[in-house]
Amino acid sequence: MLSDFVHIYQPAPKPSTTTLLLLHGTGGNEQSLLDVGRELAPHANLLSPRGRVLEGSMPRFFRRISEGVFDEHDIKIRAAELAAFLTAAAAHYKFTDSNIIAVGFSNGANIAAALMLLHPQSLRAAALWRAMVPLVPPQTPDLKGKSVLITSGEYDGMVTPLNRQLLASLFKSAGAKVQTELLPVGHNLTQNDLAKTGRWLKDL
Repeated sequence: MLSDFVHIYQPAPKPSTTTLLLLHGTGGNEQSLLDVGRELAPHANLLSPRGRVLEGSMPRFFRRISEGVFDEHDIKIRAAELAAFLTAAAAHYKFTDSNIIAVGFSNGANIAAALMLLHPQSLRAAALWRAMVPLVPPQTPDLKGKSVLITSGEYDGMVTPLNRQLLASLFKSAGAKVQTELLPVGHNLTQNDLAKTGRWLKDL
């Protein structure tokens, strides 16, 4: 399972019980969020996998039928693969599997959301930058004790206001502690996202 994903693991400078799972957007790779991850959590382990699905030459974490229309069957398969990868990585690299915090952008945020909804034991928390509803789980998971940060762009042409509201509602109805932030930007990632995420991480 560990070899299923091309990935980078960077242990913390000193032993740490916290691991950030870094999940890139479409066209990114395992390098894309490493610097951001280290800036956000200088004392955490970093685990950064590359998405296994190719759209043309661009890595993604699951298939989409068209922009904003997802292949839900594929999402379920890919979320299960990622959950198994986390279990294998924790055993191999000897980090705590009960304190993994996902940080994802766009497609990476969507697979992080799916992972928490379908395999809630895999994550303690998730920061979702420009996320959409990946799917509605067949059963509402128990997310009590979990934390979710959703940062959205007010002028994001890919994520509608209704969709981001539905995403927050999905997590709230499952019992998660949800913080939403609406920023005056589009789909791009900004320093404001990082600043708000940094404060959220410190409060976990």
